[in-house]
Amino acid sequence: MKTYIANESIYYHIYPLGFTGAPKKNEGDSTAAKRIYKIAEHIPHMKSLGINALYLGPVFESVYHGYDTADYRKLDTRLGTVEDFEKVCKELEENNIDLILDGVFNHVGRHFFAFEDVKTKREASPYCSWFSGLRFDMNNSYNDGFHYDAWQGHEELVKLNLKNEDVINYLLESVGMWIEKFGIKGLRLDAADCIDHDFFRRLRKYTTEIRPDFWLMGEIIHGDYRVWANKEMLHSVTNYEMHKGYYSGINDKNMFEPAHGLLREYGDWGLYKDLVLYNFVDNHDINRLASYLKSTDNIKNIYTMLFAVPGTPSIYYGSEYGIKGEKTNHSDAPLRPCWDDIEITEEGKELFAHIAKLSEIRKNSNALKYGDFKQVHLENEFFAFSRTKDGETALIAVNISGNEKKINLNANGRNVYTELKPYSSEIIML
Repeated sequence: MKTYIANESIYYHIYPLGFTGAPKKNEGDSTAAKRIYKIAEHIPHMKSLGINALYLGPVFESVYHGYDTADYRKLDTRLGTVEDFEKVCKELEENNIDLILDGVFNHVGRHFFAFEDVKTKREASPYCSWFSGLRFDMNNSYNDGFHYDAWQGHEELVKLNLKNEDVINYLLESVGMWIEKFGIKGLRLDAADCIDHDFFRRLRKYTTEIRPDFWLMGEIIHGDYRVWANKEMLHSVTNYEMHKGYYSGINDKNMFEPAHGLLREYGDWGLYKDLVLYNFVDNHDINRLASYLKSTDNIKNIYTMLFAVPGTPSIYYGSEYGIKGEKTNHSDAPLRPCWDDIEITEEGKELFAHIAKLSEIRKNSNALKYGDFKQVHLENEFFAFSRTKDGETALIAVNISGNEKKINLNANGRNVYTELKPYSSEIIML
């Protein structure tokens, strides 16, 4: 049993309702299908990319996008049945791909059984205390005749009362079921900044008792990551702080920006040098990397940095081919396409091969998985850093300019001469 899966993991992120081409709305039997098997069919693709861990977005019963949970113990019928998912999970396990599920515990959808009971029985419902801010002297936009707290004001997402012991036990028991039935190795906690800290402490204790190596990673966009990622709560969080620095530094020809962020996080006095953060360049909520970039000349360089910096790298499905995708009219749908609709270009195939090579290098290097972070050289269009662990040093050089770069570098007391072609990078093992 691995003691901490993140260091050894290369993640692939799938938003299953989009990936499988599921209908936008769950209409019950009329939209039900065994689409979850598309995940199993994708296993050879993931393995060819070097993936050994899969973060799967919401899979449990909902009406729309998956984050409006209706039943934590039933697979979304648009994807299949619990039994179908068990078979897929078994195939993932047989192929040595760890599974991380989306734990959406801050809120539920309006079709969640306890909320339906409140709508029917009002003050007489035994579930009134399950929801935050519930009061019957006010109304809401659905004209229910009562008010409740909602995630960021979106009333279709009803906030749970995570101080309620019955709610806590219900959620923990659901997680226990997922571990037992599906063999999951961890959770990504949605809207982690909104969740009561004591709940995370309970979740950490509960899951650790079942699986000592169980991994908890929270979705955090702003703030000091150490508030959530510590010995009592979560192991890791989403590294939103760095994702902009990569493409912004490229667009502005200013590698000082990502270099500053990396030193702040991982340098000798770095805030998060003792954490294994979840690194990414795009996901289901933000524009695709290729859409952020003014030019894709340096897209390979960004992935080189993603795989070479401290933390654990993640690839969002489709981005291994450099596809584009931008939010339109506040809709995330363009970010969450059906896999069958993705067009693969020759440039995309080259990027795929580059990422697969990076995966192989990282898997075979303790320096890249566990090493420290040292800045070696920095210019507007050139950046070099090193990672060292147990006598092994990896020197990473990145040339974002349109000109060849010839330079002598000093890494861990050794002089290294390198020549980099335009828009290229190199990982030199010392």
